[in-house]
Amino acid sequence: MSTHNTADRIAFGYWVPNVSGGLVTSTVEQRTDWGIDYNVQLARHAEEAGFDYALSQVRYLGSYGASEQHESVSFSLALLAATTKLNVIAAVHPGLWQPGVLSNLAATASEIYDGRFALNVVSGWLKDEFRALGEPWLEHDERYRRTKEFVEVIRRLSSGEETTFRGDFYRIHDYALHPATKSPPEIFHGGSSTAARDSAAANADWFLTNGAPPEELKEQIAEVRAKAEKYGREVKVGVNAFAIVADSDEEAERRLREIVENADTAAVKDFQDSVQQAGASTKDGKGMWANSSFEDLVQYNDGFRTGLIGTPEKIRARIEELREVGVDLVLLGFLHIDEEVQRFGREVIPGVRETEAGLAEKATA
Repeated sequence: MSTHNTADRIAFGYWVPNVSGGLVTSTVEQRTDWGIDYNVQLARHAEEAGFDYALSQVRYLGSYGASEQHESVSFSLALLAATTKLNVIAAVHPGLWQPGVLSNLAATASEIYDGRFALNVVSGWLKDEFRALGEPWLEHDERYRRTKEFVEVIRRLSSGEETTFRGDFYRIHDYALHPATKSPPEIFHGGSSTAARDSAAANADWFLTNGAPPEELKEQIAEVRAKAEKYGREVKVGVNAFAIVADSDEEAERRLREIVENADTAAVKDFQDSVQQAGASTKDGKGMWANSSFEDLVQYNDGFRTGLIGTPEKIRARIEELREVGVDLVLLGFLHIDEEVQRFGREVIPGVRETEAGLAEKATA
């Protein structure tokens, strides 16, 4: 039985802008930068602001306006070196990494950085990346079968056991990590489809899904936790969100409309064409982006749909709704990332922590 408690502390993370183009596919001004100096400063500010996680994106080809890309794992290690408390998640693709090699890397990074290095395993949606790098492109459910094996290998090796694994995609023969990792990396699993939910439930620590309102998230969360229970496991849940904190709801809505009205239409449509086959190719049509509108895709993880747009009070109320349906982590995107991370830390997070303290007090009364 899941032990999720609505009085638990909700975590906050942010998307690392390690690729160019910002976090919305729009020509509106974005005061951000994809370089290392900006990102080191941002990571330190996020840590000071009360953020728990940062997620480095993985891209190997330009898409959705992100024409330049820094590699996610090496970039994450640089952010870990610049901070002392922030957990940094590197997104990785099965098929482009060998899981035993990645397990070695994660074990070493964990030892160097006090267990703060984590992995976000994403099954891939951009066929051209696999083609360009000479790797076979698998259809949707096959990608998630490969991901399930990939995560199982990492989990078994990270636990310290000598591993023999004979899957359809990976083979490991009597192999163990030496030295064994003291702190196995947290494993996040991206996806929304039925195949993603099953794969995350079987092996991951976290199920990380696209933005959605609480009523939609409730169904996903219930399903993935029920699947995890059948495996004798528990899985935490993270949701993507794009935040616009403003002095009034009207101002926040005006800023949203400005982003959407200045969308880079060609780039959004290219992205839409690339990703919406994922939902169409699933048997039940539940893939990521399967029902996303053009406006939703201007923020490429459906972040507008989560509803963190308005005054600090409105945003804190929505965060409480997310907690009530079982969300453990809100992974945030912003327009002017560094300055808005700091504002979120000043005006939103402290109020959330006060509410949590009150809930905890009631729970123990």
